[in-house]
Amino acid sequence: MIRKIVITIVYITTIGLYAQDGTVSPYSFYGIGDLKNNSTVENQMMGGIGVYADSIHINLKNPAAFGKLGLEVMDREGLVTYTAGVSNKQFTLKSFTAEEESSITSLDYLALGFSVGKGLGMGFGIMPYSSVGYNLVDDRTETGGSLTNVYTGEGGLTRAFYSIGYEIVKDLSIGATVNFNFGTLESERLQQIEDVQFGTFDRRSSRVNGFDFNYALNYTPLIKGRQRLHTSVRVNTQGNLVSKNDRQLGSFSVASGVTIEELEVNLAAQNLENTELKIPTTTTLGIGYGEDYKWFVGAEYSFQEMSSFENAFLGSANVAYEDASSFAFGAFLTPDHDSFTSYLKRVTYRAGLRLDKTGMLVNDVDINNFGITFGLGLPLGRSFSNLNLGFEFGRRGTTRADLIEESYFKFNVGLSLNDRWFQKRKIN
Repeated sequence: MIRKIVITIVYITTIGLYAQDGTVSPYSFYGIGDLKNNSTVENQMMGGIGVYADSIHINLKNPAAFGKLGLEVMDREGLVTYTAGVSNKQFTLKSFTAEEESSITSLDYLALGFSVGKGLGMGFGIMPYSSVGYNLVDDRTETGGSLTNVYTGEGGLTRAFYSIGYEIVKDLSIGATVNFNFGTLESERLQQIEDVQFGTFDRRSSRVNGFDFNYALNYTPLIKGRQRLHTSVRVNTQGNLVSKNDRQLGSFSVASGVTIEELEVNLAAQNLENTELKIPTTTTLGIGYGEDYKWFVGAEYSFQEMSSFENAFLGSANVAYEDASSFAFGAFLTPDHDSFTSYLKRVTYRAGLRLDKTGMLVNDVDINNFGITFGLGLPLGRSFSNLNLGFEFGRRGTTRADLIEESYFKFNVGLSLNDRWFQKRKIN
């Protein structure tokens, strides 16, 4: 067992470190980048809600759900669940005058959860937390001629987590997750003037790390027969991140791109060598109703005091923050999960939608996101394992105020595999 645990930890860490997620969104220019959806394909395809929990799937958004792992599975001793997800996202980026298309394929999460005893479960894993990946060109006419600024950025933050959940009394569960976030954010601005031999550059880099915590409380009483009420309260505490910063200024040859001169900026004199990034607390309230393994309908509301956020080192003059909120709705239907005659009746059909007010204002315009999701959970044989396929159509931003509107289509593939680590040997 110990050998399997060590191999799994090494595998998860290696994959996570060398499969850094990416983005092509111009809005990753702001804050700490483009924040990622920290949930499995199963949850994402129900609008991203995390109020629902069962005994055979890991719920990355709700640590209290780990206490439910294996509860309804016969002979649950040693039950372990592996889950992983990848996605491909197709972008159409449109301004008032132009339109471009791009795409990105990425690892979304890799995690393991297991039942320790009746009502006690835990898990760990790794996933991208934010991504930076933009290339913006700003052309304008000045008194001395045409001025061009090229802004590029890359990097992002990775999140490693450990979760534990426990059913303290029947139908009442609590849980907690500790997240360690780490990574590097890099940006560069190149500036050149028409018919001038040399251009200038401004390069900035932030090495970021820090912790945050997620606490959850689930109450899921039976109401009528096998029909159950699902309620949850989740609080993701303020993320206290520390950023160690570097900045270089210099000049380069426009013709060859070769650096002519480079100067390291003394950030200590500006109190910017080490800065803090405080990601405000997020509170999520969820409610739903359904029949176990049969059908479910639910909704969630989240709010975050983003008005208190700032990035003193990588901040921009044209962005401001206000309080953020999100509404999400989701449902699933499994016609007959025990059917022996029809595979289609054992398939789980999921759908949802969400509306996110990101709290980010660019050029005094709200940047909001709307998405419609749907997907399938395909059983693998007669086991509790399944292959999950997901699809999402969405739109973020606007073409107003010289901004970019993102239309996107996202295709997700996720695996949820159930196995045993502890198998008693039988001697005939």
